[in-house]
Amino acid sequence: MVYILLLIGFILLIKGADLFVTGASEIARLLRVSPVLVGLTIVAFGTGAPEATVSIIAALEGNPGVTIGNVVGSNIINIAGVIGLTAVISPLLVENQTVRKEIPFTILGSIAFMALIADIGMDAESTNLLSRGDGIVLLLFFAIFMYYVFELAMNHRQEDIVSSEEKKANNEVNAWKKNSIVTLLGLAAIILGGYWVVESSTSIAIRFGMSETLVGLTVVSLGSSLPEFVTSITAALKKHSDIALGNIVGSCIFNILFVLGVASIITPLQIESKILLDVSFMILLTISLLFFSRTNWKIDKREGSILVISYLIYLAYIIYRN
Repeated sequence: MVYILLLIGFILLIKGADLFVTGASEIARLLRVSPVLVGLTIVAFGTGAPEATVSIIAALEGNPGVTIGNVVGSNIINIAGVIGLTAVISPLLVENQTVRKEIPFTILGSIAFMALIADIGMDAESTNLLSRGDGIVLLLFFAIFMYYVFELAMNHRQEDIVSSEEKKANNEVNAWKKNSIVTLLGLAAIILGGYWVVESSTSIAIRFGMSETLVGLTVVSLGSSLPEFVTSITAALKKHSDIALGNIVGSCIFNILFVLGVASIITPLQIESKILLDVSFMILLTISLLFFSRTNWKIDKREGSILVISYLIYLAYIIYRN
């Protein structure tokens, strides 16, 4: 039964994220919000909603290993797995602002996270802890990113996204009701699916002698990263590589700064020292992504293959480590 619940939980997470992104995007269109803002926030944060739900529920239930492992594992999968496989399928063109601002901000946020959790090495504490104060620091970083996003959106604002023909053909009141219901249904599916994933994956970990951290780094993060994978592959196949890459970078920032910020404010997270190596690998991958992006302003199949192989080697290592 626990495996069935895990499968159903992942299905709810994926379908819920799809409904949430669809409904929220339509609401943004009705509000005449710039597509730039929709892409950097609603799409990225919507596909990151499974990670947020799983991590926050795990924190509430006292499973910090799942919380931290899910976020770090998801970012590693997003960069090495999703971007790597997407680039292998179709080379990704990189926007100038992504290279100059968004990827460096991801690196900055990741290094800040590393500094906040390395209490044993930096402050000679007895344990590594992501405290409520640390969570506030992460959320302040997230607020800076949101300020940048809104500034970017205002500079690319479109006064009238919905055409007059669409306004005549559709009743906006009905559209509001429909998309509000779709958004709420998606959110409900994400929350329920996240709860079942945490419960069932924790049970499986105990049964097979796996650590909570390993479950978060593998099973949970792989499942909750499926929306990013589907979104990025679809965008790449439709030749919208800027959306594919922007979705991943936005999700990584959301995971590190918002998800862990909120989770640690709910309950301080005690962190195993071995997770520092995983965070270091995550930072190394992000720096590699910046380096690859500056090479001809694209990520080609060769570079995508390097990222995928790196993830497979890392996956073998963490399973052996357990």
